[in-house]
Amino acid sequence: MIRIELAVLAAIGALAASSAAAQDGSKVFAMQCKLCHAAASGPMGPALAGVAGAKIAARTDYEYSPALAAKGGTWTDANLDAFLAAPGKFASGTRMAVAVTKPADRAAVISYLKTLK
Repeated sequence: MIRIELAVLAAIGALAASSAAAQDGSKVFAMQCKLCHAAASGPMGPALAGVAGAKIAARTDYEYSPALAAKGGTWTDANLDAFLAAPGKFASGTRMAVAVTKPADRAAVISYLKTLK
């Protein structure tokens, strides 16, 4: 019985931490990303709803750089982290010029991106 209660408490704690990280990510997103990434894709960047877990450069309403379009794979946490840390290193020739340099900020943005549906 105690194990079940501990598991429930751990799950609640993880959910609360994830929610807090997403809230922090929302703030970082608003400061660093929102200018180019709106609810709808535009000339500056694609919309990011559903990006977490999606194929890289898969939106049909945005024309990606040849570098990112050729990258292949999916937007896993690791790929999102690498791209946000150094876009040009992840996909040399990408049009994304803004990096999220702090690991904690990247983790928070990734948590936030997972909430966008």
